[in-house]
Amino acid sequence: MKQLVLLVSLVMVAFAANSVLNRLALAAGDMGPLSFATIRLISGAIMLVALVAWRDKGIQKLRRKIVFDGPLTLLLYVLGFSLAYVTLDAGVGALILFGGVQVTMFAGAVLAREAIPLNRWAGAGLAFAGLVWLMWPAGAATPEVLGAALMLAAAIGWGLYSLIGRTAKDPLLETARNFAYAVPLCALVWIVMPDDATLRGAGLAMASGMLTSGLGYALWYKVLPRLPAAVAAIAQLTVPVIAMGGGMVFLAEVPDLRFLLAAGLVSGGVILSLYRPPRNPPGKDPL
Repeated sequence: MKQLVLLVSLVMVAFAANSVLNRLALAAGDMGPLSFATIRLISGAIMLVALVAWRDKGIQKLRRKIVFDGPLTLLLYVLGFSLAYVTLDAGVGALILFGGVQVTMFAGAVLAREAIPLNRWAGAGLAFAGLVWLMWPAGAATPEVLGAALMLAAAIGWGLYSLIGRTAKDPLLETARNFAYAVPLCALVWIVMPDDATLRGAGLAMASGMLTSGLGYALWYKVLPRLPAAVAAIAQLTVPVIAMGGGMVFLAEVPDLRFLLAAGLVSGGVILSLYRPPRNPPGKDPL
């Protein structure tokens, strides 16, 4: 159990770092969203395929099976996520993304007839309420429609990608296959609508692709089969909090009361969702 918690925590840190790298490249004008997405997928595919080839002494296993669900949902997430942040405020974008992921994965759990206890529903609500309080900017205008739609598409894509990963038998191989098959489709989109990239932006995209996306997503596929879909969804609500906390650590920002209380709500919601009431030993009076 401790190992699982550690692995999930590591994945959430990778997701938070991935979000920071994406926004750094786009906000500074170092590259366009399609260039970032394409370089991200190509570099991730190279890293993962190389690891599979090293482990299996070749890529024969990689070519034995052609898949569409994983690559298509991964592509939907990567493109939607990058394009949405061109016009969408980061805080509102995070709310749409993680709110959409919650709905998608909870719906998947319900359709799969997964038992979702009341405390898990309550925990999800409490954690998301904390996220709304933390991320919603004061006096914010109505989100731009296209940006909101793109982020919602990204949320659905990531939610489905995560649900697919719950059946992963070989996380590294399946993640490598998803990245490799998504690359030609993403490159085709870039050819139709090309945008520019600087050397710094390309470096950020490569770091995102190889480390926080490629290795991070492979690790995510490793832990997903051990998590109920609802728990996997709720755990991801910690990502924006971790990303903001990282900014405070590395940029010497001082946490304010709003951040501390909201982080407490998110953490409390996650803990509540994981709570299991103790069972009475056989033959003993519960009173």
